[in-house]
Amino acid sequence: MRHFLAAFICVFLLPAVTQAAPGAVRCGKLLDVRSGKILTDQAVVFDDGGTIISVSSFSSAKFPGGVVAIDLSNATCLPGLIDVHTHLTSDPIASGYAGLGISVPREAVTGVKNARLTLRAGFTTVRNVGASGYTDIALRDAINAGDVEGPRMRASGPPLGITGGHCDNNLLPSEYHYKAEGVADGPWAARAKVRETVKYGADVIKICASGGVLSKGDQPGTPQYTLEEMQAIAEEAHKLGRKVAAHAHGTQSIKDAIRAGIDSIEHSSMIDDEGIALAKQHPTYLVFDIYNDDFILQEGAKAGMLPESIEKEKKIGRLQRENFRHAFQSGAKIAFGTDSGVYPHGDNARQFGKMAEWGMKPLDAIQAATVNAADLLGWADKIGTLEAGHYADLVAVSGDPLSDARVLESVKFVMKGGAVVRNDLSAK
Repeated sequence: MRHFLAAFICVFLLPAVTQAAPGAVRCGKLLDVRSGKILTDQAVVFDDGGTIISVSSFSSAKFPGGVVAIDLSNATCLPGLIDVHTHLTSDPIASGYAGLGISVPREAVTGVKNARLTLRAGFTTVRNVGASGYTDIALRDAINAGDVEGPRMRASGPPLGITGGHCDNNLLPSEYHYKAEGVADGPWAARAKVRETVKYGADVIKICASGGVLSKGDQPGTPQYTLEEMQAIAEEAHKLGRKVAAHAHGTQSIKDAIRAGIDSIEHSSMIDDEGIALAKQHPTYLVFDIYNDDFILQEGAKAGMLPESIEKEKKIGRLQRENFRHAFQSGAKIAFGTDSGVYPHGDNARQFGKMAEWGMKPLDAIQAATVNAADLLGWADKIGTLEAGHYADLVAVSGDPLSDARVLESVKFVMKGGAVVRNDLSAK
């Protein structure tokens, strides 16, 4: 009976994962994200491993035997989008005290749902920065095995932080004596925790350098990990071939993290001119999640977010957006990251409009979610552009994304590794 039920779940409940085969896509328009040019009537040809063989004009393309190109002649094609700051195994309703009732197995199931939503929204690659019980590692492995549908993933497992900090769980009273699994105080304890998370499958190390918005009892601008602790983490992670992403709202924490050799600063809300200069000097990627302020202020209370979190967001949201504009105009490297899970998954592309509203041209925002994000993830040779040797990760939209970045909120076609995930387009 147990085996029958498992088979029933796999066959009837889980989405089918399509296998790649040699193929091609005909794009009426194709955005070259490196140059910003729109190319017309292009063919993207890929092999049975889901790797692009060629991108050329349709009239000169050479197709494998028997291949008929998928006709997207009424659409604009782009590389699959990338979000470098997601929490696939979490939902907004897990905010505050409601999160205490969610088990690790339940979190894993939530991740299966959200991975599919994210992929179908056009995000073919994500970096997941923080999950309980290594649920994001299990999700990544299930996607790679073809068991469930979802984007390519870099996953961190449990985030590292100080006792009582943003990466700890501060909701339970003292008699529980509870600490989150990523808590590590002091340089050598932090090194040991890096080794432990890598042992259990982490692709990237996530740390909390400052306080946060959705945590209880701390403030976003307050430093948490020290420079010495972050130097130890960065050295250990880099030695093991992993990059480090630092949650850092506060001015001093941002600068300490950059000086320590951290690879990306998440949120970056209170960055100042010195911090921007340091980021350009090292160079360190900045990640600003400037859409979710809307959701927190409009829907956060209904989602169960703590009243103190709503108040913290009121103080920090606009400042973060102003500093996003200033950092971009100052020439800092910016990658697209949204903090999905704070808002509902699948709405990731709503950030494109905010990035355009706060100083970027649509092309700049698209590059942040393609070539820049691919570079940060260490996958610039495989994702982020449509060119030979890269994965056939491709999305298509109706309309011109260079005129209005918000068209990316309505992706009509998604392909990952040569396998069609979604096709709501038809030639007319």
